Amino acid sequence: MATPPASKSFALPNDLPLDCGQALSNVEIAYESYGELAADKSNAVLICHALTGDQYLASPHPVTGKPGWWEQMVGPGKPIDTDRFHVICANVIGSCMGSTGPMSDGLDGKPYAMRFPVITIRDMVRGLVVLLDGMGIERLHSVVGGSMGGMQALSLAANWPDRAERVLVIASTARHSAQNIAFHEVGRQAIMADPAWQDGDYYASDASPDNGLAVARMAAHITYLSEEGLTAKFGRRLQDRSSKSFGFDADFQVESYLRYQGSGFTQRFDANSYLYITRAMDYFDLADEFAKTPGSGKLADAFAGTGSRFCLVSFDTDWLYPTAESRHIVHALNAAGAKVSFVELSAPHGHDSFLLEHAALDRVVQGFLE
Repeated sequence: MATPPASKSFALPNDLPLDCGQALSNVEIAYESYGELAADKSNAVLICHALTGDQYLASPHPVTGKPGWWEQMVGPGKPIDTDRFHVICANVIGSCMGSTGPMSDGLDGKPYAMRFPVITIRDMVRGLVVLLDGMGIERLHSVVGGSMGGMQALSLAANWPDRAERVLVIASTARHSAQNIAFHEVGRQAIMADPAWQDGDYYASDASPDNGLAVARMAAHITYLSEEGLTAKFGRRLQDRSSKSFGFDADFQVESYLRYQGSGFTQRFDANSYLYITRAMDYFDLADEFAKTPGSGKLADAFAGTGSRFCLVSFDTDWLYPTAESRHIVHALNAAGAKVSFVELSAPHGHDSFLLEHAALDRVVQGFLE
């Protein structure tokens, strides 16, 4: 991938302790912010990005040139109104867009690569909390996240219960299912099977594991869509031909689309970061974090005594994090006595629905924040 561009950056003043028992030194967190911070710092909204996301939620991506990944949601007069709110979005640790991750140099001046410690969702949030401390923001107006961003929002609410007044979780889960772990493992094995991966030490090489990373992206991208959406968009239509080739070119439009998604992804993302972030998501089990003995945790215990208000949103065609996952969180919040609202929205686009234009989602987000 291209060299990460310049971004706002915050240097953590101390080592960052990790759940694995290690600590990271010289940690940098890259972030973007939009809108003015109020004098009393009461209007800060933290938006947490998904697996392959970054800090550029409402500004052009410096590598691809594409609009920010949530540009339709964040900005002046938009549902998350930057005329009213000071919006912060940071690249998580372990990623590759400026925050400390496998691409970063360790204390010996060489890229960490696979020497980078295995991280968790809670580790990511621990870094975000230090960033907020550095900004002097003791309590957020809201924390918002979709998919892996929703995991971060839940982790913040559970582990730092006084840090956010409102918690908005979209198309997410409190634990990764066996099926989702399985899909991630397919992607990781595709990367590690690429000869150019070189056990992760490819940064000084002319070759990087782009083929493996592209396959990983293709497999994951299927889970972000729905059968209804794929059928409507592609069906069994052929790509730039009137008959089957009786070969292994991309005969079908859907094949061509997936290949395009895979190859484009390699230009903006790092293969090792993909390994580390998917592993962090697989380890995520919020109930287990609060269990006295492994496997005995109750999700309600994670939210005991919370004073935050919660809103959960799911989509009826999302089979990656289906509505049942959101309901499970809502039931736990009810058991903990939390203030919580929940809505399932109808959309044909599967898990990716939260990233696309959706008037009903706009109304929910705006209404909850205001």
